[in-house]
Amino acid sequence: MSWRAQGMRTWLLQRLSAIYMLLYGIGFAIYVINYDVVDFASWQALFVPPVANIATLIFFFSILYHAWVGIRDILIDYVKWSPLRFVLWTLVTALLIALGVWVTMILYSVVTV
Repeated sequence: MSWRAQGMRTWLLQRLSAIYMLLYGIGFAIYVINYDVVDFASWQALFVPPVANIATLIFFFSILYHAWVGIRDILIDYVKWSPLRFVLWTLVTALLIALGVWVTMILYSVVTV
């Protein structure tokens, strides 16, 4: 696959992640409105089923990927000095990886075996 196709694949994955986030957000809002999620126990019970937990994990990784592509494009377009762009890109990537690990740990802590 050519180098140009990499950009097209990234563009397509960012759009697909946006669609998934939209659908998840609508479904989550409908669920919360219909089932009176008002206290900690009901919020915790919401994320116990594996399907809800996996869907939420995919949602957060979609956000992180979407943000990574967007910030990468901004850095490529507006930070012209390569060493600074590399440092910023590395910091953003490390931050997003740390956030992904943190979300995974939070969702994993809800699952009861």
